[in-house]
Amino acid sequence: MQRTSFDDMRCPIARSLERVGEWWSILILRDAMLGMTRFDDFQASLGIAPNMLTRRLRALTDAGLLERVRYSEKPPRYEYVLTPRGRDFRPVLVALMAWGNRHFAVEGQAMQLIDELTGDIVEPVMVDAKTGEPIDRARHAMHAGPAADERTHARVEAYLQRRAQQHAASKTSSQ
Repeated sequence: MQRTSFDDMRCPIARSLERVGEWWSILILRDAMLGMTRFDDFQASLGIAPNMLTRRLRALTDAGLLERVRYSEKPPRYEYVLTPRGRDFRPVLVALMAWGNRHFAVEGQAMQLIDELTGDIVEPVMVDAKTGEPIDRARHAMHAGPAADERTHARVEAYLQRRAQQHAASKTSSQ
């Protein structure tokens, strides 16, 4: 079965998934954020088949998330280093970790975000960079951007209509 490409979709979520939507890719990025750079380290950490790891590393390199850097001439060996684009993926990983801890860690949290100045466990939230206000469903809504195509406009408009109906219904029921 041929995989669908999202590259032509004018949706930032779809285009992001085109680069990192395969689960091995996200786990490789997790390990890279934890400092791993070498093929053997990724393979040992993930238990992934070498051919699959090779494909995923190549895809992440082609997407500009990792850079392949030679560290040995004889034999030629490479490591995979996060690029600025790859490092920008960190908040996504932190959000996935927090979401997973909140909803799927039945045995307890296997990973936590710690404030290294205080030693406190941190509960990450997404905030508006301009106001510092936490992003929440009641106050913030997705809207079509200037580059949105017709499909995106239609999808977002339907969402905004459902949102308005829900707000109206909740106001009516609270009166």
